[in-house]
Amino acid sequence: MKNILTTLFAVASIALAANVQAAPIQYSTPGTQNAITYTFKAASASSLTAYFAGSTAGYTSKITMLVNGGATGIFGLNNHTSAYGDSLDFGNVNAGDTLVFKLINLSPGDIDPWYSQQSMNSDGINHIYSSAYTGDTIIPAGIFVGFEDLPNGGDFNYQDEGFVFTNVATTSSVPEPASLALLGLGIAGIAISRRKIGVAA
Repeated sequence: MKNILTTLFAVASIALAANVQAAPIQYSTPGTQNAITYTFKAASASSLTAYFAGSTAGYTSKITMLVNGGATGIFGLNNHTSAYGDSLDFGNVNAGDTLVFKLINLSPGDIDPWYSQQSMNSDGINHIYSSAYTGDTIIPAGIFVGFEDLPNGGDFNYQDEGFVFTNVATTSSVPEPASLALLGLGIAGIAISRRKIGVAA
């Protein structure tokens, strides 16, 4: 009897594991702009694929990609009609190619496109959050990118359209902490006051 129960438990565990979806790591501080910026590059000379990972948006959008600043001409993964794990093949890239992901608003249609490169956004806002993704039984391991689709950042939850990209390497940049900036101002202030004291003497 014990052997039968052990076997049934093992079979049930395998069946459950086959349907597990490990959701990508969500942005931890919704309501505030993501201060981290990212640079994306192709990891190797092979195809690059995007997998739809979910959406909470009211607006309708799709994605495309720029490679070394040039449009690929490939669009897809509508956030209201795509299912979790639906994929879009962007074709072959070369190792080290610079990648910029682009979210295109379809409805209401009067919103600028948003880019994974903050400096390209018309409002100057960071419209993405990104993290490594370990994968599940539907979406392979890769780099997760979550977009914010509203001008000026909206609610800053970065869940309006999320994707996992394979064959992508990323580096991130964190701005200098405010405390270091204040320290620099303090040092500059001391230098100015010493200069004034020296001149008065």
